[in-house]
Amino acid sequence: MTRTRLSPVQPRFSTVVTTVTVLVVTSLYGATGAAAADDPSVPPGSEATASAPVELDPNDPDLKLPDGATLAEPKVLDIKQVVEEQSGDERREDTNAEVTFALQAEVLFGKDSAKLGSQAKARIGTIAEEIKNQNATRIRVFGFTDNLGSSAHGDVLSRKRANAVHTILGQELNDPGVTYEVRGYGEQYPIADNSTEAGRKKNRRVEISFPRTAS
Repeated sequence: MTRTRLSPVQPRFSTVVTTVTVLVVTSLYGATGAAAADDPSVPPGSEATASAPVELDPNDPDLKLPDGATLAEPKVLDIKQVVEEQSGDERREDTNAEVTFALQAEVLFGKDSAKLGSQAKARIGTIAEEIKNQNATRIRVFGFTDNLGSSAHGDVLSRKRANAVHTILGQELNDPGVTYEVRGYGEQYPIADNSTEAGRKKNRRVEISFPRTAS
């Protein structure tokens, strides 16, 4: 009897979905807490976007607060969904507040180049369509490199690449009401391990992020 083996079909995308975390007591007044600032010099993080659905009694003895301490304002942390192509060429992050596309530099540019090819322009055009669908008027375009070569060279190259992507987005959107933040971060803020080539490849990227339309 002849047995036939079926090869599993590999999906194009692998999806990682983080769980929802509700942060009810964030900190105690009297202690120094970190607050996310709306500063274009730092890539956007996961800011709180809604009030916590649970009301607490600050006088409840079960909270066991130190003498003189009170509850800080509660908040709900974002839900984040990350979808990445198996090749790693493209990564998409969705939160309650924002959409971010991370495109590997090799997909967009030649080696040590900031010149976009026709396929790269078409991909950026697709992202521009989603920006239109979200009615976003504030767009961030950030360039990054790995840690090879000099830091100064990485800073310059990442900025040139971010500028190139910004130019195509501007042409595709053609909307004077849209504002852009364009920056080159060089080797800062890696998303993968720079000790391997696979990790460095992911770190050589341009990110396009914009606010999500409230549903």
